[in-house]
Amino acid sequence: MIDVAIIGASGFTGAELLRLCASHPDLRVAVATADSQAGVAASAVYPSLAASYPDLVFAPTTDQTVAACAGTDLVFCALPHGASQAIMPVLASGSAVVVDLAADFRLSDPADYVTWYGAAHQVPELLDAFTYGLPETAGTALDGCRLVAAAGCYPTAATLALAPLLELGLVATDSLVVDAASGVSGAGRAAKDSTTFAAVDGNFTAYGLLDHRHTPEMEQSVARAAGVGRDVVSLLFTPHLAPMSRGILATCYARPAGAMPTTAELLDLYRQRYAGHPFVVVTDSAPSTKSTLGANTAHVTVVADERTGWVVALGAIDNLVKGASGQAVQCANLALGLGETTGLPSVGVYP
Repeated sequence: MIDVAIIGASGFTGAELLRLCASHPDLRVAVATADSQAGVAASAVYPSLAASYPDLVFAPTTDQTVAACAGTDLVFCALPHGASQAIMPVLASGSAVVVDLAADFRLSDPADYVTWYGAAHQVPELLDAFTYGLPETAGTALDGCRLVAAAGCYPTAATLALAPLLELGLVATDSLVVDAASGVSGAGRAAKDSTTFAAVDGNFTAYGLLDHRHTPEMEQSVARAAGVGRDVVSLLFTPHLAPMSRGILATCYARPAGAMPTTAELLDLYRQRYAGHPFVVVTDSAPSTKSTLGANTAHVTVVADERTGWVVALGAIDNLVKGASGQAVQCANLALGLGETTGLPSVGVYP
């Protein structure tokens, strides 16, 4: 068995990691740390975990526990943005495979952290040591690697929707538009005025206009898929909060780089591109978030609109699974030489 440490296990992504590890035949949770919930039983915070973790108590996230985690086989960091930077030198110097679920090591240019996150990166020398964790576009880069920065939720949905177009040079990279809606769990477990039931129920709102922090990650991912420099990528991203617990639906608009292909041609290209990728489903109809609920799958489709001259690509995922914890386990499987699909659900919960 592979001993696993989860740092920041009391948040939504931490709880999802615990759920997925409980069904994984090769992973065993050895320690789960928390901050505000330290000393509390996991089953008291999340009764859904009681059957698999009847005796698990969240340990405090101290220097001593972090050092102990570095000596395990696998560490998942499920901390808020910025917190991983402070402990990563210790984790990186250990023997464990480390998968970070935050944005701390996703961006290759340290200047982006000043521009988009409002603070200088604490350990910029470690940025190049991390592999970007989106398995469907990473090729073999994740195989046997030790430090992984799992891709973010919005960038995952958008990149998987757009990647075949970008890789084949079918669309321009200087006029991309991404509109995406997320369930409220994407805001995290901490209480906020904007995520109370009264604020969310029956409501649909845009937020983070022009400055959402996932924008540079999307642009970086688009540039890599297209094989171009990020300086020739321009992407307008508008996120929305939807009145649901889970899910992301990304609607992406792109201009053709040449002659407008047909929808049938594009769907055929998408099926060829994602053949052999078990967690991507190419659909003829528009994907829905409910189809991915609880699963590590992404449902994508694409249409060509000759009337307006736009190509529209859509992607749906569960933001806590393929957009976070499931993606992290998928990356860990590849890094550890396990089967990519091991322990991961591919069938959504419906209704």
